[in-house]
Amino acid sequence: MQFGLSEEQTLLQDSLGRLLDDAASLDEVRKVAAGEADDRALWTGLTELGIPGLLIPEDKGGVGLGSLDAAIVAEALGAHAAPAPFLGAAMASRALTGDTLGEIAAGKLRVGVAFSEAIGARADGRVAYAGGKLSGRAIFVADAAADCYLVATPSRQLCLVSSDEVNIEPITTIDRTRSTCALTMNDAKADLVSEDEQTFFAALDIGRLVLAADTLGAAQHMLDAAVDYAKQREQFNRPIGSFQAVKHMCAEMTASVEPCRSLVWYAGHALDNVPEEARVTVCHTKAHLAEVGKFVAKTATEVHGGMGFTDLLGLHYWFKRIGYNRQMLGAPEVVREEAAREQGLAV
Repeated sequence: MQFGLSEEQTLLQDSLGRLLDDAASLDEVRKVAAGEADDRALWTGLTELGIPGLLIPEDKGGVGLGSLDAAIVAEALGAHAAPAPFLGAAMASRALTGDTLGEIAAGKLRVGVAFSEAIGARADGRVAYAGGKLSGRAIFVADAAADCYLVATPSRQLCLVSSDEVNIEPITTIDRTRSTCALTMNDAKADLVSEDEQTFFAALDIGRLVLAADTLGAAQHMLDAAVDYAKQREQFNRPIGSFQAVKHMCAEMTASVEPCRSLVWYAGHALDNVPEEARVTVCHTKAHLAEVGKFVAKTATEVHGGMGFTDLLGLHYWFKRIGYNRQMLGAPEVVREEAAREQGLAV
């Protein structure tokens, strides 16, 4: 049995990396975060590589790859803090059918994700679907620039609603590289995509895998930046990387991050090949990467000292991205509880 990426997956990784090195450089990320540019140019480049249609079958106009490939893409996006709406494309690919998939694959349709009310519904924010219409309010919706939104109700119905039918209120989060909003719906015309719980979980699971892989990429970037800085920064006429305390910090980060890669890869494999383990594995992957990402973000910043907080290095973009991923689609305690229920360990 071979444990590793195939030649095609390595080629995908390399091609995507080359594109992101140019199109998602730190200067470009700064412009998007400052509101001086948007993500459309990058998304066009990713579309030419087939990224929006990665999980869409070839007969629908997509590439027809699997969940592991989506994890590889997400890791690369996280490593560059790339402002790209890949989360919505991935989740929509597992929920939608018909001609809509072809439009997503071609980059003609951006799909936002509004799952907050199905994961942690609030008393004043319930979303309800009846008679072809949606009502209620959903917060922390991914992609304020989407053309339509995949909305989940507390009863795990999935609906597709056009951005023209809802009131979009931008929300400022810690991660300025990705747009977030709240949706208010007052009898908004919507299409019922599915009432099947399995379809809901299929979309949710791939979304959580994408966020976990994105965190892995961001954490690896921060670790690499800390190691490089420790080799160059001198104190008392010697690199700070020669100090035992700094060595231990870098070693602890490496020991935490490296096992996460196999965890993410197995979660991607399980989604397509081991369905009986998939949900639990994805939940644990999302929760564990959130904790590891938090540790690495904190420690890597400490290795940089005061420089770690400056915009000159830009570490804060990855720091904040890890924090955003931690909460999106369920914080660690939420997904661990779901995993416990899935295994019959909690009611």
